[in-house]
Amino acid sequence: MSRSPVPSRSPASGKAGFGWVPAVGYLVGLLTVLPMLWLTLAAFRPGSDVFSMSWPATLTLDNFAYVLTEVPFLRYLANSALVSIAVTVIALLLHTMAGYALARLRFRGRGIAFGLVIATLLVSLPVILVPLFMVTLTLGMVDSYAGLIVPSVFNAFGIFLLRQFYLNLPSELEDAALLDGCGYLRLYWHVVLPLSRPVLAALAVLFFLANWNSFVWPLTVTQSENLRVVQVGIASLQGQYAQEYQYVLAASVLAAIPTVIVFMLGQRRLVETLKTSGLR
Repeated sequence: MSRSPVPSRSPASGKAGFGWVPAVGYLVGLLTVLPMLWLTLAAFRPGSDVFSMSWPATLTLDNFAYVLTEVPFLRYLANSALVSIAVTVIALLLHTMAGYALARLRFRGRGIAFGLVIATLLVSLPVILVPLFMVTLTLGMVDSYAGLIVPSVFNAFGIFLLRQFYLNLPSELEDAALLDGCGYLRLYWHVVLPLSRPVLAALAVLFFLANWNSFVWPLTVTQSENLRVVQVGIASLQGQYAQEYQYVLAASVLAAIPTVIVFMLGQRRLVETLKTSGLR
């Protein structure tokens, strides 16, 4: 009895069953873009037409003019930029030291220290909000830039990601530097930091965006209008008895511009670092 030949399966036919994957990706992308498109268009609508789902008949810049002239919104933007940049720079400097020490230096209790750092990822901000505020109040940092910056510096995910990155650095570079007479400080500054540029660029994007969009802690620790960050400033546009949503939407569009710019500049580094370091 002769056996019938089994038909060969081409690679193209094997992939045919997954042809729906790009369609789902495009659908998800469309669902993500449509709200942003509606937000942008609504920011240019008059107040009486702000909730319309049709294409706007008239576009106006009055909403942006009100936000930029009648509200100290530029001050809010400046405060957010100052806090976000300061937190990002300080956090990168300190987290690189902590991540390198946990990855490469040998000392008693290193595993326990790393475990405690990771354990903080399980604690959300609302849980420690009151104790953190009491510590800030005791140190005299309430309603100040220090109160906005210092408590926001620690980021367990940043330390974890840097530790994973340093675990994969070739030890020969450190050994050569130490044999040449470099101390650990010079090794950190001249060898470790230059090699850390990709992961630092990715973390800079994450830290900046997280602090730019921060709301709960700035609302808790600040009282004066001069210290309001942009997210608290947007919330203040909604009154108790009057809801001027067109101004809120215009302010939201203005607040989103820096985040879009930062993300577009750093998205390649961010994706590469998360793939090569964070998942190892």
